[in-house]
Parts: sequence; C-alpha cells; structure tokens
Amino acid sequence: LHGEMSSEEKRKMMEDFRNGKVQVLVSTTVVEVGVDVPDASVIIIEDADRFGLATLHQLRGRVGRSDLQSYCFLITRNTGEDAITRLRILEKTNNGFEVSEEDLKLRGPGEILGTKQSGIPEFKLTTLLSETDLKLLEIAREEALALIGNEVKWNKEHKKELINILKGKSREKISLIEVA
Repeated sequence: LHGEMSSEEKRKMMEDFRNGKVQVLVSTTVVEVGVDVPDASVIIIEDADRFGLATLHQLRGRVGRSDLQSYCFLITRNTGEDAITRLRILEKTNNGFEVSEEDLKLRGPGEILGTKQSGIPEFKLTTLLSETDLKLLEIAREEALALIGNEVKWNKEHKKELINILKGKSREKISLIEVA
C-alpha cells in the first residue's frame, strides 16, 4: 500500500486486509493515520531511526486496537547513540504527550516565527511562570545594566535602531507568517 495508488486501489487493499483476505500488508507510512484494523496485531517498521518519534508513535498505534496481544518491532541498522536513545523512548512509553516532550528535548523546538521544525531557535521565548526563566531574566538584566552602566542614555533613536536590528533578523520569518 503506497501513496501513488489510486484512492480506489487503497480502499480495496484496506478492505481486503480488514476482512482477512490479505493476511500481510506491506505499506509506506500512508497507513500512519486513518487506518483502523482491530485484528492487526504486528507491525514491523524498517529503518525506524529514519522516522520522527511522532510518526513512529502513530504507526505503532495501528496495532493493539483490540484485546489481542500486539507487537511493534522497530528495525534499525543505525546503532548510534542518538538513534538508540530515540527508539528507547518508544520502548519506555505509549503516552503520546511523553513521546512529544522527549522529542522536544532531543530535537529542540524549531522556530516559532520561521520554517525550521527542529533545532534551537535564534530567539527563545520564556515563561514567566518558570523560576529558572525568571532567574535568567534577572541575570540578563543585571548583565545588560553592567554593560551600559550609567553612561549610555537610551533615547528614541537607540530604541528605533534596536527595533530595526530585531526586525531585520526576523523580517523573512514574519513575512512567511503574513503569507500564511
């Protein structure tokens, strides 16, 4: 089963699988969502390290939809620490929120105002409810005051210049948001 099949071909294949006419279904990730076959009890995911944790979690959710014991086998040739760490997360929990939190810790949040879906953003948002973030804000304030001391008087021109610098750094990202 794959995405280049016609809707009718996919529907017929899934119907045959659901009815037991087809015992084994070999598929791309097209089965990630919208497939409910309660009797499906085994899924084998090849090169599992190449998929995101959310995709693996969704694929794993295609089995275990009945009282039958189900199994999800994650196959990988990559024995690197990052790959194994990611796959162990799926071994540890079935909770989608926990999977998402761990993925966020590993890959970073990406950009709020941009196109990067992972990694550490250039500008970080903070929460004023976090003691750690509040402490960091206080340290940043003290450092900024120590840098400028009493010698620099901020006027409207300084403020305008700073705003233009920040706008320049995020202009492309903001224009993407405006288009969307």
